[in-house]
Amino acid sequence: MLRVALVQHQGHQDRNTSLQESIKGIREAASHGAKLVLLQELHAGLYFCQTENPDFHDQAEAIQGPTTKQLGELAKELGIVIVGSIFERRAAGLYHNTAVVLETDGSLAGIYRKMHIPDDPCYYEKYYFTPGDLGFTPIQTSVGKLGVLVCWDQWYPEAARLMALAGADILLYPTAIGWHPADPQDEKNRQLDAWITIQRAHAVANGCYLLSCNRVGFENDPVKPADGLHFWGNSFIAGPQGEFLAQAPTDKPAVIIGDLDLKHSEKVRRMWPFLRDRRIEAYEDLVKRYRD
Repeated sequence: MLRVALVQHQGHQDRNTSLQESIKGIREAASHGAKLVLLQELHAGLYFCQTENPDFHDQAEAIQGPTTKQLGELAKELGIVIVGSIFERRAAGLYHNTAVVLETDGSLAGIYRKMHIPDDPCYYEKYYFTPGDLGFTPIQTSVGKLGVLVCWDQWYPEAARLMALAGADILLYPTAIGWHPADPQDEKNRQLDAWITIQRAHAVANGCYLLSCNRVGFENDPVKPADGLHFWGNSFIAGPQGEFLAQAPTDKPAVIIGDLDLKHSEKVRRMWPFLRDRRIEAYEDLVKRYRD
C-alpha cells in the first residue's frame, strides 16, 4: 500500500511565502505517513500567465535552481518522493513549464516539460512556455513509475494513454485552473464538472490511479486588478475505476491523503482489459490534426 498526498494552497506574490506554504503541506503529509507528495502547478508564486509581461521571465530558474534544491533537501530529510513544479529557464529566451521529481535521497529522479500549452484569456501560457520536448515518458522512482503531466495536458486522452502504455503506475497532474469572476454559476458548475470528469475518465480508461492537485483562492490580474482568476481547488485522488479516494474543498487550502493499492490496478485491468482490446491497426488517423 502506498500512501500519497496532495498539497492545495493559495499562491502569493512573495516566492518564499508560497514555497513555505508548499513545505508546510509536505511536512503535514509526511507526518501522516505519505511517501509521495504532489504539489500544484507553479506552486512557488502567483499564476503570472494571466497577462503578457516580459519582466515575469525574471521569475524563471534553472532545473537545479533554488526550488528544486529546497524540495530535494526536504525529500531527503523526510524520506519521501516529492513532485514539484517550476518555471524553468533553459536558456535566454527559452523557458518551460516543468515538473520536477525528487527522490527519497534528495536526488532529481527526472523531469517532465509540459507538452500542451494553452493560449486563452487569462491563460497566456504560449507567451511564456516552449512546448515540452521530452515526450510522454514515466519517471522511475522508489514508489513506482510516475506518469507526470501538467494542467492543460489533462484534457488530452492521448497523453494519459501514452503514459500508461509506457508503464506508468500512477498519473499525476499538477494544475492551475479556475473560474473568471464574470462567469455565471451554471457555467462554473459545468467547467468544474468537466475538469473532474475528464480526469476520472483517464483513470478508468487506463486502469491507473490518478492524482490531480490544483491551486485555490483568488489571484488578481496584474493589469486589471478588478479581474482575475478564482482557482477552484477540488484537488482529488481517484482509483482505477474513477472512484474518489479523497477530495479537497473548493474554497480553502488542504492536504489530502489517500492509500493506493497498486496491485488493485492489475485486478481492474484483468476485469476491464481495455489495453488488450485496442484496435491499434485502425488508429492511424489519430496522428492527423483533423480527418477531412
